[in-house]
Parts: sequence; C-alpha cells; structure tokens
Amino acid sequence: MSTPSVEDYVKAIYKASIESGEVTTQDIATRVGVSAPAVSKMLRRLTLLNLVTHTPYLGVQLTPAGQKVALEIVRHHRLLELYLVQALGYSWDTVHDEAERLEHHISEEFEQKIDALLGFPTTCPHGEPIPTREGVVTTYPDQPLAKQTAPANLKIRRVSDSDSSLLRHLKNLGVLPGATVELIEKEPFGGALVLNMGDSTVRISLMAAEQIFVSPLEIESDVPLTIPAPSIECISEEQV
Repeated sequence: MSTPSVEDYVKAIYKASIESGEVTTQDIATRVGVSAPAVSKMLRRLTLLNLVTHTPYLGVQLTPAGQKVALEIVRHHRLLELYLVQALGYSWDTVHDEAERLEHHISEEFEQKIDALLGFPTTCPHGEPIPTREGVVTTYPDQPLAKQTAPANLKIRRVSDSDSSLLRHLKNLGVLPGATVELIEKEPFGGALVLNMGDSTVRISLMAAEQIFVSPLEIESDVPLTIPAPSIECISEEQV
C-alpha cells in the first residue's frame, strides 16, 4: 500500500466533516488507514501549509485553502467514477477503488473533457454531489432510510460507497439514487424495512438502511442546498 498523500488526508478530513461534523485524529487514521501518530505528524505539516487548523481535544478543521484542495480531489474522484461507469462499462460497486488510484493523476484538461463528455453531471453513480470547477457543491437535505417512520413516500438521494457487496445487493433490488420508494413497514425489534417499489416489494435490513440516504417525496425536498466555494485561492501543486 502506498503512503497516503496530502490530498488523501485533506479529502478524508473533508468527508469526515460532512458526515459527522466533528473530525478527530482517530477518525482520520481510520479513514486513511494509518496510525494516530502518523496523523498527528501529517496534521503538523498541513497546519504549516495552511490547509487545516488543529486544536487539541477540539478537532480538525479545513481552512478555505484546504477546502479548495479537498473539493478539487473530490471532483476528480466523482467524475472518474461516473466516467468509468458510463463510458467504460464498470459496475458501480467497483469504481470507488479505481477512482481512488486515478484521482491524483489526471490533468485539468482531462477533467474538463470527461466533464463535457458526460454532459456536465451533478452527481456520481452513488448520488454524491460533484463539486463544480469553482468549488460549489449542490446537495439536498437527506437522512438515513433507517431513521424514517412508516408510512412514507421517499426519494433515494445517495448511497454510501464504502461496501461493494452492499452496492451489488442494492443494485439487484433496484434501490438506486433517483428511485422513489414507499416505506410501508418497519419490522419491530430492529427488523427489516419493507419498501414498495412500483410493482415489487423489497425488504432492507436495518444495517443496510443506515447506508441509504433519502428525503421526503415532496416539492420542498427538491430544493437544493448550495454551498459556495471558499474565497481564497488554492495552493499550488508544488506546495502540496
């Protein structure tokens, strides 16, 4: 396994902040696959590069410059995932690892060409938003399916890409981003969630439902939240 780069750390911090709001050294270590002391050493470097602020016992935050670096690498990753699926025929459960390997090495020209080829998409195959070239992120209010109360009419917004076997299972069921479902029952004592999907009924385990993010099927749910780009210029590749 190769040594994680500055970009790997910055992306991990960005994703952790989006998913949990608070970023700890142990959280970063788990996401990057290194020891806590290795994270502490890298955080000192990231602080010197003005990419993060780190207050012991209070967590880690990206600076505007750090956020720009993170959004650029996230944009590469999600565009590559979609390109691999749509242009090269990869399955959606295999593209994450391939995009991880490629995201650091594509040029801005290549990024722009695949963006145009794909019709300037706004989401990756798993429903996650693709940041614009300017670093603007458009997303939707959502919650895990596991937290919903039956009955409810819902739209699937995105699915976690962390488990390839789960992605294969959901694809077989037709539980994909953009699909509309009716939650008709939550079985008691931590049992399955029962969904109506057109002419079929499917059962989703509570564990799987934690990885599926939905919003109510109402007009209000289709109003996106736009997160503006940081105003500071990104640091150069030489600095990274």
